Amino acid sequence: MLEKIKEATAYIKNIIVETPVAGVVLGSGLGNFGQQIKVEKEIPYGDIPHFPVSTVEGHSGKLLFGELGGKKIVAMSGRFHYYEGYHPHDVVFPIRVMKYLGIKTLFLSNAAGGTNPAFKVGDLMLIKDHISFFTPNPLIGKNEKELGTRFPDMTEPYSKALINKAKEIAAAANIDIKEGVYISVTGPTFETKAEYKLIHILGADAVGMSTVQENIVAVHMGLPVFAVSVITDLGLREDDNVITHEEVLEAAHAAEPKLTHIFKEMIAAL
Repeated sequence: MLEKIKEATAYIKNIIVETPVAGVVLGSGLGNFGQQIKVEKEIPYGDIPHFPVSTVEGHSGKLLFGELGGKKIVAMSGRFHYYEGYHPHDVVFPIRVMKYLGIKTLFLSNAAGGTNPAFKVGDLMLIKDHISFFTPNPLIGKNEKELGTRFPDMTEPYSKALINKAKEIAAAANIDIKEGVYISVTGPTFETKAEYKLIHILGADAVGMSTVQENIVAVHMGLPVFAVSVITDLGLREDDNVITHEEVLEAAHAAEPKLTHIFKEMIAAL
């Protein structure tokens, strides 16, 4: 694993001169966020040694290098998911590489189903904690001491300092935000009504098919993480509760300007 990480990093460093201070992962329907970046270089995933290739609509599949909020960043326009058939080590490989590129903070975003009755479509939920029991842990297997400890502590998987900063930024811009617990499932099916109810009972406010594995390896490597879910559908509806990927993408696009503002201001403050 270490050899692959270093080979991918070396390839990118031959193209990119400056060190990014932050890494950003864009979720489903949030690819237009990349238009806010003053992009200096784009590297298709397929060009990078050992990188997987995104297969999901709404994920373009390239690394963007440039400037946002006056800071150098690297952004993943398109992420990888366990449900695509990738091993968890492949899903989190880009996070490892971004760390080796020099990032100091990781920003994650996703489209999620709301299981908190107080939520509505289009809400932004700051992730304060997560439940990971329904997806394979990406640290299973031999531990590489160079990457992190065998048993990483997960009592603060999402930085409280970054969450507080986001609240200040949202309040100043009059952006309504929620805060809650995210639960990760494998997908690719959307949840049944019974599953949504179970997830709510377990204490989660939103459910999705990404983010948690990325968070775990970031914490493993000592990277502070900030993450936001865009609530793109509601799981506890009383109607037929039919959800389509197209609806998810549409709701994510609508909420994107609010998310972009928060990320941009937070990166500027780093």
